[in-house]
Amino acid sequence: DAELDANHSLAEIAKRVPKAVVCLVSALAFHGLTDQLPRHVWLAIGRKDWAPKPDGTPIRIVRFTESLLNESVETHVIEGVPVKVFEIAKTIADCFRYRSKIGLSVAIEGLQEALRQRKTTPSEIANQAERGGVGTVIRPYIEALTANG
Repeated sequence: DAELDANHSLAEIAKRVPKAVVCLVSALAFHGLTDQLPRHVWLAIGRKDWAPKPDGTPIRIVRFTESLLNESVETHVIEGVPVKVFEIAKTIADCFRYRSKIGLSVAIEGLQEALRQRKTTPSEIANQAERGGVGTVIRPYIEALTANG
């Protein structure tokens, strides 16, 4: 089962790098907002944190400022291990922030699915996007997806 394998990878990495937060495509997949099966586990760490050494599971590191790293984090217990994952609205905003790394289409898919599944609100996404400096980038997509008609 692919989902079980993906979550197992998250638990394994959280054991090794407890400060890291699952982000971007890995967080989208965890929250059920993408059909993508990430080839890597995307992890957010602080600007000055040591990057973990590769150890079986392929990882991609993204460095966040302390304020962006520590807000809107949920802790989920997977296989008895606490795993930090960014909450949905923050994940969507981060995907737009890092659209050059993950692809704009992946960010848009995450936004569409989050709104379609009603897992967050347009205003929560817009607030997170403003905090992350991508409010003007994401606004036209939110408006297009929430327009009546």
